[in-house]
Amino acid sequence: EVQLVESGGGLVQAGGSLRLSCAVSGFTWDDYAIGWFRQAPGKERDGVSCITRSDGRIYYADSVKGRFTISSDSAKDTVYLQMNTLKPEDTAVYYCAAATPAPYGSSWWDVVNEYDYWGQGTQVSVSS
Repeated sequence: EVQLVESGGGLVQAGGSLRLSCAVSGFTWDDYAIGWFRQAPGKERDGVSCITRSDGRIYYADSVKGRFTISSDSAKDTVYLQMNTLKPEDTAVYYCAAATPAPYGSSWWDVVNEYDYWGQGTQVSVSS
């Protein structure tokens, strides 16, 4: 059974940093991608970043480029999202999700329906 468990959320002041973790288990193959999404109250779930397991392709939303960094630790089966220079508008519930197999191209990574498995989410709150 595939499971994704997020951790690392919390309350931080604007300009601060947080690192989210997504622990992945249950995959018996390497062809998958892990995406980070976020959803603020009353808004749609938006793609933040994504990394593919087999070939390390990385994608970012324009709103987080230069501030957020996605990475993976294969030995720990964990994907990280380092978030720096946080802004109040980054406040949301952050979810990690898995797409398997990982599609090609660049038009899929931020589409919710491309992902098959989801974690429970972790709250990130940024105060001004």
